[in-house]
Amino acid sequence: MGHAVALLRAVNLGPHQRVSSADLKALAGRLKLADAKTLLASGNLVFEDDGRSPAALEKALEAASVEWLGLETDYFVRDAKDLAAVVSANPFAKAAKEDPSHLVVFFMKKAAGAAAVKALRGGLVGPERVEAVGRHAYLHYPAGIGTSKLTNKVLEKHLGSAGTGRNWNTVLKLLSLTIPK
Repeated sequence: MGHAVALLRAVNLGPHQRVSSADLKALAGRLKLADAKTLLASGNLVFEDDGRSPAALEKALEAASVEWLGLETDYFVRDAKDLAAVVSANPFAKAAKEDPSHLVVFFMKKAAGAAAVKALRGGLVGPERVEAVGRHAYLHYPAGIGTSKLTNKVLEKHLGSAGTGRNWNTVLKLLSLTIPK
């Protein structure tokens, strides 16, 4: 059996919403999620896929975070098959190869509609590019992410779903951790 990942929204970005890797692993243990490990300190939890649906795991993790960590945040769970599909569906292959740190996958709770994506693209004021496939938006920030007006808040508002972003390098590392060795 492979592994799954849980991506936390808006943690460890400043003094608020802090969660340690040790606390995330302990939380996974309380939920009987085996072989838990973290990647980076930005809210990436990898664990053995136990067969529960991603939606059920999201609810369990969100409730347990509030109860045991005092942390209220969204979780976005994807199994190995989901992550492999995210990688293969990437519409920005050239950016993935040449500019991976400026390519972001925005993981969402629900899929964005075509009209919402079109409206978002129409409102872009910089060189950013946006495509969406299912519950994932692919964002290329050729001029850099830090100064872009295309923020998570803007994405959530226009796409109609809570979400969290990971750069392409992190997505690839997470995928590699979901594949059984």
